Amino acid sequence: MSDIKAYDKAANRFHETLDIPNLPLTSWDVYSSHFLALCKNYKDITSLDLLAKKNLWAYDGQFRNELLNKQHVIVVTDAHLRIVHATENIVHMNGYSPKEIIGKKPNMFQGADTCAKTTETIRLAVKNKDPFEAVVLNYRKDGSAYKCWIKGEPIFNVSGEVVNFIAYEKEVA
Repeated sequence: MSDIKAYDKAANRFHETLDIPNLPLTSWDVYSSHFLALCKNYKDITSLDLLAKKNLWAYDGQFRNELLNKQHVIVVTDAHLRIVHATENIVHMNGYSPKEIIGKKPNMFQGADTCAKTTETIRLAVKNKDPFEAVVLNYRKDGSAYKCWIKGEPIFNVSGEVVNFIAYEKEVA
């Protein structure tokens, strides 16, 4: 019995360090989908932390807050604009899984009615290594259009070189 109490105390100390709300056991069927989304979000945060460490980011971005609290989609490209990471929640916005878009360029989401002026503004910001914010008409995997708010910025390493670009995204009306 003392082993169970020790385990419970240790588990409680661990769970207090997480940003996961308590889930009532009697409501597991209602909250399990939320819990699974949180697990995917924490997996994404771990992956982003590893990417930041690998590329020596000199970036104090708030991707934890953007993902957990604001529920934004996060897309990270390399310096040549090839997608190297996308959060799991992207599938809810446009139907693509992260695996389907890794290695491709974000312009894969654009189509016939995407505003050329807006994409040119974004292109110039990226070229000049400036942050930007815009709403773009993008296309889902099934071909339907949606408006996507994007806040993007370059990520510099500790040597001052651009190593990645990060974009926080969400569908807007």
